[in-house]
Amino acid sequence: MQNDSLKSTATKGIVWSAVDKFTVQLGQFVVSILLARILLPEDFGLIGMLSIFIALSQTFIESGLGSGLIQRQERFEIDFSTLFVFNLVSSSFFYLILFFAAPFISAFFEQPQLTQLVRVLGLTLFLNAFSIVQRTKLTIAIDFKSIAKSNVVGVITGGLFGVLAAINGYGVWSLVIQMLTGSFASSLSLWLLSKWRPSFSFSNKSFESLFSYGSKLLIAGLYAQILNNVYNIFIGKFYPTASLGYYNRAKNFADISAGVITSVLLQATFPILASVQHNKEKLVSIYSRTIRMSAFIIIPIMTLIALLAKPIVILLLTEKWISVIPLLQWIVFSRVFMPMSAINLNLLNAVGRSDLYLKVDLSKLPFTILAMAITIPLGVKAMIIGHVVTSALFFLINAYLPGKFYGYGAIAQLKDMLPIIVATIGMTISVVMVTYFTDNLWSQLFVGGLLGSVIYLLICRLLKLDEITEVRSLLFKVFYKLGF
Repeated sequence: MQNDSLKSTATKGIVWSAVDKFTVQLGQFVVSILLARILLPEDFGLIGMLSIFIALSQTFIESGLGSGLIQRQERFEIDFSTLFVFNLVSSSFFYLILFFAAPFISAFFEQPQLTQLVRVLGLTLFLNAFSIVQRTKLTIAIDFKSIAKSNVVGVITGGLFGVLAAINGYGVWSLVIQMLTGSFASSLSLWLLSKWRPSFSFSNKSFESLFSYGSKLLIAGLYAQILNNVYNIFIGKFYPTASLGYYNRAKNFADISAGVITSVLLQATFPILASVQHNKEKLVSIYSRTIRMSAFIIIPIMTLIALLAKPIVILLLTEKWISVIPLLQWIVFSRVFMPMSAINLNLLNAVGRSDLYLKVDLSKLPFTILAMAITIPLGVKAMIIGHVVTSALFFLINAYLPGKFYGYGAIAQLKDMLPIIVATIGMTISVVMVTYFTDNLWSQLFVGGLLGSVIYLLICRLLKLDEITEVRSLLFKVFYKLGF
């Protein structure tokens, strides 16, 4: 009975997390397409220059404390109140840093507009800080339905205001308006959907306890954000602003699929894995199934995007974004192992070993520095190719400790992925044939995409992969939740 209850809870969590991520990403995708068709690559490049500063500030504000509360088996009201007070104080502190650092950021990139952009965009730190505890409470309760509602409200509101601003000629400020209004609407929704209200109490003991766990995640999070955004700094500094716009557009396309799948699986499985952390058999069962499921979805999708990059970019973004095509064809392969790598690290967090999480993440730093030193002088495309190589290497590193502790390491995981790779090769052959025999972009996109998907699923069925049944079951539940 307990196993059935856990399975039901996990399934419900994954379903609503999937509804959340896919509807939100679909909304963001539509909005980004509309904005890209109206705005210039340079506008996106300017915002890309600021991404690392906002991301690092947000990581400091969260400091891994929310994950610490989720991982705990016992939680008290003072813990949530302490987290809320810390979020408010830290968001104020880091906003002031950004406010006074804005002229220096502007001078570094030699872009005068950045001073005001930083000071206005930094207000999102306050808006996000107000709802961190509400989001944490809902995650603990595996109430992803409420989280989905708040995120959808944020996307719709931000998208509406952003597109209207772009149509009315606000340029780069349209992107700032989109982010500010979206953050405000999402935070307000979380307050309305969550019954928790702060008492503004603060406990040093509670903070120290949470920070002892969260500090490792903080350092790992800072490292991850730097790694994820450092290319923006170098491209923005040494290459034309439009080049950064092209890079970010390619990166966003790749992250639509890989990011959604990763975030769905991590958000839904983290509280489940944490709840069974003392039951090794259940833990490994959930963990291995999650790895297989992510590979089943992500490998063919990333390959399909690479094969159909030309019609995707030209038809959706117009020919002014044609420089995105070669970048997109490479960057998607840097995302192939992204979900599996993240799940391997997520397991360490779920069992309370944030110290090992940190050590594993930091062990990858020398390879990152080496790849950057070699590729940055060679151009944007070379930088992306270097990232493809390091992402494959990082998968092997991330899988080492789970293999050592639980007997499901990189070799076992790759063995489970082999049938999926075979099916993807069959899909690739069919799509290449379609693109070879027709120059019509619409035919390449729809016929190639449809035929490739059918071939992939047929081969998977012939290989008797269980993931087909599981994905079909999840899709039925997602559509049911959406009312179809």
